[in-house]
Amino acid sequence: MRPPSRPRPAAPRPTPAPPREEQPARSRPATPGRARPAGTRDDVGTPGHPDDDIATQPLVLRGSELARTGSAPAAGTSTRERPATGPVPFVRGPVGGGGRPVDRVVSTGMADRLAEKSAMRRHRLRNRVLGWAGGVLVLVTAVWVALFSPLLGADPAKVEISGEGTVIDIAEVQQVIGGVAGVPLPRVDTIGLRDEILELNGVRDVRILREWPDGLSVTLESREPVAAVPHEGAFALLDRDGVQVATVEAVPEGLPAIGVTLDEGGARSLRAARIVLNALPPELQAEVAEVTAPTQDAVTMTLRDGAVVEWGNDEDAALKVRVLQALRGLPENQGAKLYDVSAPTMPITR
Repeated sequence: MRPPSRPRPAAPRPTPAPPREEQPARSRPATPGRARPAGTRDDVGTPGHPDDDIATQPLVLRGSELARTGSAPAAGTSTRERPATGPVPFVRGPVGGGGRPVDRVVSTGMADRLAEKSAMRRHRLRNRVLGWAGGVLVLVTAVWVALFSPLLGADPAKVEISGEGTVIDIAEVQQVIGGVAGVPLPRVDTIGLRDEILELNGVRDVRILREWPDGLSVTLESREPVAAVPHEGAFALLDRDGVQVATVEAVPEGLPAIGVTLDEGGARSLRAARIVLNALPPELQAEVAEVTAPTQDAVTMTLRDGAVVEWGNDEDAALKVRVLQALRGLPENQGAKLYDVSAPTMPITR
């Protein structure tokens, strides 16, 4: 048999809470010097009041004060719309994470700034295009003036010619220069002009320089004759290189004559005689009246005072010149008629 069950105790009844006393609404402290709009309430937190969420309402700049976006402007104050092109207002946005408000900047002049940047970009592009166009125009003008205009055309009247010597025909040189009359100076072919002048008789070398704006400077080097060689009943004038520069009927005064023919048989003797004449200093060369060379090793000179110089071959030319000058300078040799310097270390005077 089961034992009799004991009755369970009844659950205690909950004690009813005492009625909640309503707290009096806290009044906001009045701000000195600032009137409160009529019809506003001092209690905060009353259901339905517009300031219940005042902590979460963003701030907006009105005039010189910050105000909540949800509050109405104070009575008696006039609201002015902010101009589009002014300082950028600072707006307190909605509450972000952690209960902190998020700040953002609203630009009301963005369109104006974009338009200004676009205008500056167009201005720079226009200036760049104008600069390039001006540079190209200046370059084209300079090229036209230098290469095609008559402003720099060569003027034959302003051509200076010097160094023609005694055998160059200056009229022939002027005729060649006249071929470039009117040609702009930068386009004058000075190399081709030089080649044409070198083909003229008696021209050894030439140098041509441009004299701006329309002149030329022509400096000639003449092939001056150093000896006269008998040839076909006349005398051929030869320069120091053996080039014939002219033909005359008689030996020019002050020019030595070489007693050697111009044919192939006398080529070596003529060469030896020219080497001897070229080795002499100008003052001694002026004293030579005639040079004979039966062979290339037996060169003989006859001076204008009648003395004879046995030179021999063309070796040791510099030493022979010094020995001859020393012998002619001695007082005891003033009347000598023969100077043998063919062996310069053992000269003979008679």
